[in-house]
Amino acid sequence: MDTIAVSLPSPLQLSIDLTDEQFWQLCQRNRDYRFERNAQGDLIVMSPTGSDTGRRNIKITTQLEIWNQQTKLGVAFDSSTGFKLPNGAERSPDASWVKKEQWESLTLEEKERFAPICPDFVVELRSKTDALKPLQEKMQEYVDNGTKLGWLIDRQNQQVEVYRVEQEVEIIKSPQTLSGENILPGFVLDLAEIL
Repeated sequence: MDTIAVSLPSPLQLSIDLTDEQFWQLCQRNRDYRFERNAQGDLIVMSPTGSDTGRRNIKITTQLEIWNQQTKLGVAFDSSTGFKLPNGAERSPDASWVKKEQWESLTLEEKERFAPICPDFVVELRSKTDALKPLQEKMQEYVDNGTKLGWLIDRQNQQVEVYRVEQEVEIIKSPQTLSGENILPGFVLDLAEIL
């Protein structure tokens, strides 16, 4: 059988009925793509990020992991990590963090798959090709499912949207740093090479 290349818009959202196991297998067999599912079960297919976005994203995850290693308060994750949120959506934030107690409450099997928890902290880094509204909706979904602090870093508008539980979204124009507040005590993200 010949292989053909098909050009599809990214992200692509498909209404397809997959069990959790089928979704897991799809992700494992297609590691060059990023897959998510929304709460309705629609499959969202995203291409890998561009090099510049990846370069900026690693600066976020590196700073988060260094802080986490020093404090030992939880577990930090990169953009390849999937979580099954309480509403049924399966999401992969660009960077995330889970409190130690929450992580340790999971079984080994739950940790090896898409952990059935919502991270306490999430970051989404908007790339040049990302539409803003879907990212804002995704950030609100995180908060609605248990995230206590979230940052949407919007390079195009040179701003950060800060999401907190039961609060209006705060927009900070051209910040130099961001504070982890009481969720990540002592964590300060240097945005010099990110924003």
